[in-house]
Amino acid sequence: MPQPVILEAVRTPFARQDGFYREIRPDSLLAHALKGLTERSGIEPSKVEDVVTGCVSQAGEQGANIGRLGVLLAGFPVEVPAVSLNRMCGSSQQAVHFAAQEVAGGDVDYAIAAGIEHMTRAPMFSDVGDLSRMNPELFQKFELIHQGESAERMAEKWGLSRKDVDEYSMESHRRAARAAKEGWNSEILPTEGLDAEGKPITVEQDQGIRFELNPEKIASLNTVFRPDGNGVVTAANSSQISDGASAVLVGERERAEADGFKPRAVFRARVAVGDDPTLQLAGVIPATQKALKKAGLTLDDIDWIEINEAFASVVLSWAKELGADLEKVNPWGGAIAHGHPLGATGAGLMSKMLAGLEKTGGTLGLQTMCIGHGQATCTIIERI
Repeated sequence: MPQPVILEAVRTPFARQDGFYREIRPDSLLAHALKGLTERSGIEPSKVEDVVTGCVSQAGEQGANIGRLGVLLAGFPVEVPAVSLNRMCGSSQQAVHFAAQEVAGGDVDYAIAAGIEHMTRAPMFSDVGDLSRMNPELFQKFELIHQGESAERMAEKWGLSRKDVDEYSMESHRRAARAAKEGWNSEILPTEGLDAEGKPITVEQDQGIRFELNPEKIASLNTVFRPDGNGVVTAANSSQISDGASAVLVGERERAEADGFKPRAVFRARVAVGDDPTLQLAGVIPATQKALKKAGLTLDDIDWIEINEAFASVVLSWAKELGADLEKVNPWGGAIAHGHPLGATGAGLMSKMLAGLEKTGGTLGLQTMCIGHGQATCTIIERI
C-alpha cells in the first residue's frame, strides 16, 4: 500500500493584525509559502499533483479558490490543481489529512497541504457576517453561542480560575520567547513585510510574542465575554488575531525515496470528530482519545504535543481531563503568544511540531485543534 510521509513543512512568521503583512495580499502570502516549501524541499513544482488549502474566511481577497490563485502566483505549472476548504480553525490540519489520504489512496505521489488566513485584509466572519445571519432553525435545535462564552463554560466545567488561565498564558509567551531567542524555530520561512514606519523588513520571528511580561497588568484586564467580572477570559489568555501562511509537502514514501527525498515523518493517526456545538471547544478531548486508540498509544508515549491555544481554558481543560504532562504541551509556546491565523494555524503547528521533534530528538508528536460548532481534529506523526 502507498505510505504517505511528510517531506518538508514551513510556515511564515505569524504577524499581528495590522502588523508586518498589512500591505501584502493573502494570495501573495500563500504563494510565498508555496514557493518557500518547494525551494526548501527541492521538489520541482511540476511533480506536485494537488494543493489542498485551508482557509476559513473565503471572501474578498480570500475568495475565488485562494488555493488555486496561490498556486498560479507561486509560478507553479498551470497543470497543478488546487482546492480550498473550510473546517474552521482546523482547516489546514484537515488539508494535511486530505493530502495524506490522496497519497495513501494511490491518487497522487506528491501533494501539498497549505493554509492561509489574513485576518487584517479578510476579517473573521467576512464570509457570513455574524451569528444572526445563520439559519434560525439552528437556534431552535442548539444553543449556538460565541466561542468566547464556550471558553468560559469550559473554565467553569473544569474548575479553572482566572489565575490558572493567566499563568498558563504567560508561560506560553515565555516558551515562545525562548524559542525565538535561541533560534529554534527552523520551520519559519523568512518573509518580507513592513515595520511600523512602513519600511521594508525581513520578518524572521512571530510578531505577537511578548518578551517582557507584566503580570499585574495582565491580571487587571477586564473579562471580554462576561463583563460583570464573573468570567476568566481576557485578551491576554486568548489567541491573537493574526496573519500568516503555512505549507506541508506530503509524498508517497517509496516514490519519494526513489526521487532522492528523505522522509521526515509518517502518519500514525488522522481523525476528525464532532462534539457538543454549544460547549464546542471540548472536541479536542474525544479527538485525542480516538487518535491515540487508532495509533495504539497512550498520551504518555507522546514526546511533543501541539494543542491550539484558542483559549487557555481549552488547553487546561483538555490537560485536566486527560492527565497530560504540560511540560510536553506546546514546548515552544502556542497561539496565545505567536498568534492564530485561523486557516493557516493547522499546517503551521504541524511544521512547528516536526521541527521540535527533530530539535529535541523526540519520536512521536500529537497535534489537536478545537473547531467552531463543536468539532476537532487530531494527528499523530512518528519521526523517521
